[in-house]
Amino acid sequence: MNTDSNNRVALVTGGSGGIGRAVAERLAADGQSVAVHYAGNKVRADETVAAITDAGGRAIAVTGDIADEADMTALFDQVEREFGGIDVVVNTAGIMLLSPLESLDLDDLDRMHRTNIRGTFVVSQQAVRRLRAGGAIVNFSTSVAKLQFPSYSAYAASKGAVNAMTLVLARELRGRDITVNAVAPGPTATDLFLDGKDEATIDNLAKMPPLERLGRPEDIAEVVSFLAGPARWVNGQIIYTNGGII
Repeated sequence: MNTDSNNRVALVTGGSGGIGRAVAERLAADGQSVAVHYAGNKVRADETVAAITDAGGRAIAVTGDIADEADMTALFDQVEREFGGIDVVVNTAGIMLLSPLESLDLDDLDRMHRTNIRGTFVVSQQAVRRLRAGGAIVNFSTSVAKLQFPSYSAYAASKGAVNAMTLVLARELRGRDITVNAVAPGPTATDLFLDGKDEATIDNLAKMPPLERLGRPEDIAEVVSFLAGPARWVNGQIIYTNGGII
């Protein structure tokens, strides 16, 4: 069983920016070797790898369509060749397209389904086949599934599917010594989240938690670090990481 952080290997999908980058950098700081996955922005992935290696960590950039089985088979092969195995998979990759249900473009629904649901499923399927004993799968959900903000119906539905997948998979892995959990962030100050929002909207969101601020990517990464390493008795859980909004 490989539970020593200095010998663990993590794959972070969507690891080139925002929460994904914070997660990749935190796991590397914990001593894990990290494969930083990106879909289209190689420059940002290379920047994340450089930040990790400059700080004394080990990292490589890997690419592929998370919803494509052949791509992910090749990606996992690459990570295993480079680092000798895989212990942790963190599914941060996802997209969020917002619209009231009445006017939602169904193509947007299909896009979110393919990335958020199928992508998480395909990557998790490879993880189940490859992770070493003592491993961890950390999926990404959303606090919006409980907050019920207008315009988030399709996105929340896709993450509701991730919740169900997480809870069932944890039970399917009985006897494997692999944990499966999901992190469900609340409003978090990433460039993607802040884009297009006026100052009043951001201020209102920041006042929602009792801590009276937006989450930071590092706040989310801290929880992932716990689930990806020492949290061997936390399994089959959705961890709402939102400063106490709900």
